[in-house]
Parts: sequence; structure tokens; C-alpha cells
Amino acid sequence: MFRLQGSKVLAVDMTGDAVKAKNGSMVAYDGQMDFKKLSGGGEGIRGMVTRRITGEQMTLMEVKGHGTCWFADRASEINLVALQGDKLYVESSNLLATDSGLRTGTSFTGTRGASQGNGLFTTTIEGHGQAAIMSDGPAVVLRVSAQFPLTVDPGAYIAHQGDLRQSFQSGVTFRTFMGEGGGEAFQIRFEGDGLVYVQPSERNTIAGDV
Repeated sequence: MFRLQGSKVLAVDMTGDAVKAKNGSMVAYDGQMDFKKLSGGGEGIRGMVTRRITGEQMTLMEVKGHGTCWFADRASEINLVALQGDKLYVESSNLLATDSGLRTGTSFTGTRGASQGNGLFTTTIEGHGQAAIMSDGPAVVLRVSAQFPLTVDPGAYIAHQGDLRQSFQSGVTFRTFMGEGGGEAFQIRFEGDGLVYVQPSERNTIAGDV
């Protein structure tokens, strides 16, 4: 159903079914399509309350119809993720589209989110289906295992899935406050078994300023 047309355009073939996509990301379609605005943070009353509490303001639309619809956003690279009952954690700004059958929600990120300047919560997607996530440049997928934990710059982090534990690492010292820091004062450490998606570019973050 989801297929890439080049690396920066997502094509979705529909036969009466629906997808959820970032609001305003449709660039073309053929056939007959209907567009309906949704909101992130999960569905129903619980989702509405969650959005108010967490500040996750991701805005989605439901696209339903017959034909092919193409999606893109600011020429970002697009990466397809297949979910088979597991959960994907992704920054809301990096989410382009999901199968309509996948459930969206929010999850507490704690100090990781604070270091990124994205707030204390992130978007979750779970179920069976496909999701399309965006990156600034081609993303790399790095495996984490018990033998090989991974440390990531908060500004390059996009998403992760699997049985992973996160911890926040700070290298702030007296030299940092003297302006002699190396610009890598904060990192995220992943341990367990899973995958981490990293982009070859760093967003402006609180961590990157020290």
C-alpha cells in the first residue's frame, strides 16, 4: 500500500480504505479522495485530554478514497517502517503518514525530550501496518543489542522501536560553563534490543547550545 516514489515522495494506493497523514502533506492525487482533519495524541476523549496535558500538537488528516495519493513535506527524506504488533516512538515533527489501522498516542520522554526542546512527550504508533517517517537527509537504522548499546545525539534522533531503555547522559562540567565545552554535552543512551533511527543532521536543541 505504501511505496516510495523517489526518496522524498510517498505514494499510497487506496481502494476505498484510508490513511492518516500530516496535515497539508498531500502533493497530488488521482481518482477520488476525501480529506478530513484529525489530531495527534491518540483518538477519542482520552486523546484530547492527552494532547492538552502533553502539548503534542501533531495535526493529522484522514485521507480516504480510490486511487493514488502522493505525500511529501519540505523535500524531506522518507523512510518506511513496518510494524508487526510492536510500537514505534517517533518525534511528531518526523511523522508523515500511517496506515489508518495503526493506533497513535503519546509517551513520556523525560529528560530526553527536554534536551531536544521538543517537550516531555513523544508520539507512539502501534499495531500492524506501515508508517512513513521523515528525516533531514537519508536516515540510518542502527541496531542496539545487549552487547552493543548505542549513544545518540538528541538533535539527530528521529525514532526507535523494540525493547529499549533510554537514559540521559550529561557531560556538563565546569569547563562547559567556561565556554570550553565540545558541543556534545548531552546524549541519549539506548540499551536492550531494538532499532534506532538517526538522521545525518542535527536539529537546534538545548543540548547543542552547551
